[in-house]
Amino acid sequence: MVLTRFDREREALGELFADLPRYRSDQIWRAIYYEGDDPMQWTALSLQLRERVAEVLPTALTPVHTSISDDGDTQKMLWELADGSRIESVLMLYPDRATVCISTQAGCAMACSFCATGQAGFTRHLSVGEIVEQVARARQAAISRGRRLSNIVVMGMGEPLANERALWPSVERVHREYELSARHITVSTVGLVAGIDRLADRPLPVNLAVSLHAADDELRNQLVPINRRHPIDDLIASCSRYLEKRRRRISFEWAMIDGVNDRDSDAEKLASLCHRLSPSAHVNLIPLNPTPGYPVRGSDRKTIARFCDTLERHGVNVTVRRNRGDEIDAACGQLAAGQPVRLGRRPSGGGS
Repeated sequence: MVLTRFDREREALGELFADLPRYRSDQIWRAIYYEGDDPMQWTALSLQLRERVAEVLPTALTPVHTSISDDGDTQKMLWELADGSRIESVLMLYPDRATVCISTQAGCAMACSFCATGQAGFTRHLSVGEIVEQVARARQAAISRGRRLSNIVVMGMGEPLANERALWPSVERVHREYELSARHITVSTVGLVAGIDRLADRPLPVNLAVSLHAADDELRNQLVPINRRHPIDDLIASCSRYLEKRRRRISFEWAMIDGVNDRDSDAEKLASLCHRLSPSAHVNLIPLNPTPGYPVRGSDRKTIARFCDTLERHGVNVTVRRNRGDEIDAACGQLAAGQPVRLGRRPSGGGS
């Protein structure tokens, strides 16, 4: 694979331009991260050097299409990679922050039944440069709106902990170069236990989000097939170890699916799981976003409110997440990079 603009560490960049004074490679490094994606606009460098940079340091992401939500606060960016694979990242503007949701894989092998990325299947892991450049591009997009990029959520296409080799150097890079606190970086997983344990030993105490969606193994095996390898008891034990080491909040993501996981009994089971962690996990309830391969609707507002009330009565911290960008297929579970998805099957929710 050809190394792209953000793939190299600072020392390796200096070696690439070893024929120049050290201050020149320092200027190039800063321009890469702070001056946008077009070297021709890096006026601190000579035209000859700008042309050289453009030739030897190609970008990893070629823009294909940008979709903007009706309210203008959500921007989905479709990128094509050098091998023709496509990925998506999403910039979300809130009154108090600007957050980018980035991808770590082209496609996903986890096969979660309700997720468009999982329905499309797995293509390959992304490199460090392909991951970091998503942040850099989102940062520039935020600046163009008069905002500062403040948060990163690794919740886009793919399972981050299945690509640790590129994930962690990327996290360290954006933390260092953009001076983002670890508390403003969240890594999401469907529950790869060994990956969570390794994440707990990393030097940066990032936030951990677990895509749970079911509180018993029978249902979770259907919704999140990796549960057959990492059942709930093992997952909760791993989350407990993470909390003990990192003292950083864990969130459980729960897509509300009509008649499947939105019953009172589901809320009771989820509350019990949360109380096995100390301090308790925070629950994010997410109205299911429609995908072509999963012909099941999301829970209605009344059902979500009742589910939320049940959790709160049991002392669980819970937030009902607002759907952002569902009209442009940019919401949770909708990222598919224009790939076809397999027809899904509705899992049985069983009796309540």
